[in-house]
Amino acid sequence: MKKKLLSLVLCTAMTAALLSGCGSSETTPADASAEAPADTGADAAEADTAQAETASSAGEEDNVIKIGVVCTLTGGKALNGEAAKNAVTMAAEEINAAGGEYTVEIVDIVDDASDSKQAVNAYNSLLPKEPEAVVGCFYSSVTLPMAELANESGMLLLATGATNYTVTLDKPTVFRDCFIDPYQGKMAALFAKELGASKAAIIYAKDDDYSNGLKDAFIENAGDAGIEVVYTGECTTTDTDFTAQASQAVASGADFVFYPAFFDTVPLFVQQIRDAGYTGVIAGGDGWDGADTTGLETYFDNCYFTNHYSSEDTSEAVQTFVQKYTDTYGAESLIASAPLYYDAIYMLVEAAKNGGGSDSASLVKGMTGMTFSGVGGTFTLDENGDPEKSVVINTFENGAVKWFKTLSPDA
Repeated sequence: MKKKLLSLVLCTAMTAALLSGCGSSETTPADASAEAPADTGADAAEADTAQAETASSAGEEDNVIKIGVVCTLTGGKALNGEAAKNAVTMAAEEINAAGGEYTVEIVDIVDDASDSKQAVNAYNSLLPKEPEAVVGCFYSSVTLPMAELANESGMLLLATGATNYTVTLDKPTVFRDCFIDPYQGKMAALFAKELGASKAAIIYAKDDDYSNGLKDAFIENAGDAGIEVVYTGECTTTDTDFTAQASQAVASGADFVFYPAFFDTVPLFVQQIRDAGYTGVIAGGDGWDGADTTGLETYFDNCYFTNHYSSEDTSEAVQTFVQKYTDTYGAESLIASAPLYYDAIYMLVEAAKNGGGSDSASLVKGMTGMTFSGVGGTFTLDENGDPEKSVVINTFENGAVKWFKTLSPDA
């Protein structure tokens, strides 16, 4: 269904204002309302009537959900975008072939380049194509500015891997199908306790919202788990040398090292801290999924990470998805972003059914408080639009990711 004229005008104006506030040098389309002379008296009334008639005409239900997708298609984290693009395409084809009440149209899949400014540009590039919902992104720092824009314009944004808790906070049109960092960090601390850890070292990326969120959550829950944080070290998302942090972590006497970062730097970190003499547990968050262990297989022994699902889950939903995805696209790109983006498309169809329409307002209505069953399990969205769901603990065997255990929400 086409979006209402007024919504489009407001969205454009708000986007321009926000970009200016962030100091962006990018230009945005001028506010359409500024180009037209102001209406007064009868002219204003006539314009209001015309606008209402236009909105009514545009509001006729066509049962097609127009979806824009934002993901990382270039740069060091492009594997996540490849998985997302494949999964979205697969979900759309399945839904449309099924011939149900609602079909989906992917209006475009655009690149955020794992960069917040590029994400804003990507989001804005979707607006002329009149999506009724936007799916993405996978990264918290990239998603946060998009979430602000979507909330202010009334656009439904369904985040897929953005686990920072503020993504949905006080934003009634923003939802997600992944767990949040306070919960993931708590589960990591509880898992450390299960392993018998007593002293933890944390090395985190100070320039990344995701890494900061997991670090804070782990520290907050470590005490209750009987774990002393004996060292906290900083790095950045672009660092390649971790020898100083590794040496200090080893010197601290830690028996559990927590590295909440993304898969592109994980091999370097693991190699360097092992070379520094550390033989204990190394753990991370869902950002580890997709780490290249080639040539470092033994280094990844005794390493673990929290994740959204396991391809070894024996449920019918997971195995059907895994089989079809690998048959179509191969196994190399089958990482967590694939089932998260895949489920997101199906969630929008469910939202249309619940809300009685494919326009943004109906989708928001239908998404609010939704209970959904998919590849990522069964969950209900809470008052913030966040799911409380099981956390998978994965490990490595000969460098390959293997399921270790699953922690339930009431752990």
